[in-house]
Amino acid sequence: MSKRKKEATDSNAAKVGDEHDGTVSLLEFLPETTNDNQQVEFVPILSTELRDVVPAHFVLKIKSFSLFAKKNMEKYESGEFVAGGYKWKLILYPNGDKSRNGEDHVSVYLAIRPFQLGWEIHAVVRLSVYDQTCDRYFTVQGRVARFHALKTEWGVPRYMPLKTFTNPSNGYLVDDTCVFGVEVFVIKSSGVGECLMLKESASYTHEWRISRLSSLGDESFSDVFAAGDHKWKVKLFPRGNLANRGQCLSMYLVLVDANNLAYGQKMNVKFILRLKDQNNILRGQQVCTTVWLSSSAMSWGWPTFMPLTTVGKCLMDDSCVIEAEVMVLGTVSKLP
Repeated sequence: MSKRKKEATDSNAAKVGDEHDGTVSLLEFLPETTNDNQQVEFVPILSTELRDVVPAHFVLKIKSFSLFAKKNMEKYESGEFVAGGYKWKLILYPNGDKSRNGEDHVSVYLAIRPFQLGWEIHAVVRLSVYDQTCDRYFTVQGRVARFHALKTEWGVPRYMPLKTFTNPSNGYLVDDTCVFGVEVFVIKSSGVGECLMLKESASYTHEWRISRLSSLGDESFSDVFAAGDHKWKVKLFPRGNLANRGQCLSMYLVLVDANNLAYGQKMNVKFILRLKDQNNILRGQQVCTTVWLSSSAMSWGWPTFMPLTTVGKCLMDDSCVIEAEVMVLGTVSKLP
């Protein structure tokens, strides 16, 4: 069965049970008030729905509801139940919480058991009453409720007009029996987050002059240079690496101080690697528009930068210039 919702902001309470489509208006509730040294937070925007699912966390069944009035029982507090790791109880004013403008209504609240000093909890609260005729739950949900030492309750002082609630044809009170329910979904921070800091920094170009390329070992490095507050070097495989050995010249940019990065920290980098002859004439280049480097991924480049046959044709006297142009675009770090 589909659910139908509507935000309730009317200044007058509607007869909730007269229609069973879930499109119900509720009172725009009062600002914060004080009662018995407890402040109760009322939320001005509520949504309502009729649903099939039984409230997940607590159900209160009341028999002989009419005896509340006869015995002058102003309110009922349920036993404690646990939801989201905290202890709660449902509070019901069967004939209205008059101290909070709940005359002639059923008033329903959720209260949390206070604990250590300085605590604060945010939760989504759903208060329900069972429609026994249609076998559905009329449910009221507010925006995220905030509980702390001065606000240990959240609720609806004019949850439903008594005239509507006590009319057997509406299904909420049948044979003097009714059922209320509550769901509490505590919002807990996982502590996971990150901070992206973009940088407006100029690019830095480093030249590595090689007089005898063929005399270099299988793996060679340029001098360390600085760019964007970090240290870098170029890694060169003159005769290629891995599967490209003997076929291509391989070249990479390496973040030298990668181990100094904090856990989860990474850098967004744009860079260009160029190969020039001894006359500074460009013979080949590769452009990396953006790459993320970190302590676990400290280098990036091209295993097939240039075929060795091409390298031999364009370089004279076995000399060349390798140029690295580096720009740090931003950094990402874990939130503390």
